[in-house]
Amino acid sequence: MLVYQDLVSGDELLSDSFDYKELFNGVLWEVEGKWVVKGALDVDALIGANASAEGGGEDEGVNDEAVRVVDITDTFRLQEQPAFDKKGFTAFIKKYLKILTPLVPAERQASFKKDVESAVKFLLSKLSDLQFFVGESMKDDSTMVFAYYKEGQSNPTFLYFRDALKEVKC
Repeated sequence: MLVYQDLVSGDELLSDSFDYKELFNGVLWEVEGKWVVKGALDVDALIGANASAEGGGEDEGVNDEAVRVVDITDTFRLQEQPAFDKKGFTAFIKKYLKILTPLVPAERQASFKKDVESAVKFLLSKLSDLQFFVGESMKDDSTMVFAYYKEGQSNPTFLYFRDALKEVKC
């Protein structure tokens, strides 16, 4: 299994169990998230048991409640951040790209510098629809993960800067 860690913070942000599509010549990875139910399972219903006939009462057991979570944010403990306005996002992305660009492998530098402009324009065009996440350490200057809902979709789509991720074999 491969895990992708943030180059800056070391936080795990993604794994190869989630398929991705490359955008802007590989500058961004697009990953489809899914809403999943996490929490309590009705074991009696799963095995076909009748709790009331077998002496089980309503108050028996633990008070567990199922919750809906997005698989990626839950698996990698991503922490949602406040939204940006255009001015704030522009300042953030300029600062972040100054940190990220030197970390891009030399053979990708030229194409990264060219294609990152298109990727940033794309993010700016979606700014009002984006959610912003960082890894669980919430370190300053760490990689930002972006999420939005494509038109007509009920599951979020996540965007990662590919060159901000380090592949680690587990």
